[in-house]
Amino acid sequence: MKIAVCVKRVAKTAEADIFIEKDGKDIKKDHLVFAINDWDSYAVREAVRLRETYGGEVTVLSIGPEESREVLTRCLAMGADRAIRVEEPSRKDPLLISKIIYNVLKDQSFDLIFTGVQSEDEGWGQVGVTLAKLLGFPHATIVTFIEVLDGKIKVKRELEGGIEELLELKLPAVVTIQTGINEPKYVSLSAILEAEDKEIKELSLNEIGFSSLEPIQVSIENLFFPPVGKMAEILKGSPDEVVNQLVEIIKKKKGG
Repeated sequence: MKIAVCVKRVAKTAEADIFIEKDGKDIKKDHLVFAINDWDSYAVREAVRLRETYGGEVTVLSIGPEESREVLTRCLAMGADRAIRVEEPSRKDPLLISKIIYNVLKDQSFDLIFTGVQSEDEGWGQVGVTLAKLLGFPHATIVTFIEVLDGKIKVKRELEGGIEELLELKLPAVVTIQTGINEPKYVSLSAILEAEDKEIKELSLNEIGFSSLEPIQVSIENLFFPPVGKMAEILKGSPDEVVNQLVEIIKKKKGG
């Protein structure tokens, strides 16, 4: 079974101070830590798990700057067999990224193509389904379980309200992987050092027959922080006093 996994190097912002660039179109990233997108990490682990069970090969692909090699090296340390880094376009949107991936994969024979459900930095959640459309492959999103059958796969995908949907897809297929589909595997320092000796194939946009002048479908006009609302007011006193205070506040809100 041949599996391709699309991965992305993202800035980790959950516990960091965030500042917006002067042009208002991006955040400042020079002080941030970068790592593999969380959803993509689960996708790599699932691909390696399937290869360990059914045999085959796992190829990881990333579109990004030279620093993306660090993420690809980590994927190789996690068990991937091959790695490809594609030159990053000067501007990008989900459709553009999907077209670049399509140009890389269209002439290769893969049984499965994985992406994460979404990326931590932009959260579009569109690359996997757009890629499936371009390739003409069936797809499933937000997948939490995969079972390989004869010429097809059985998957479970999350729906709203804790409901799960069970689907069967003919291979080849595209699947977007949800976090929690598997148990993350600890990657040792020795495995990372060993992976640094493995080849990472480098491709330019010209080499894959892709024009850097491809029109952008989505552009960011302005980034801004959400407005800060009023602080909560703590009502003090006995239960009766608190109730009276609350009644007065409600009367004022309704104009008496």
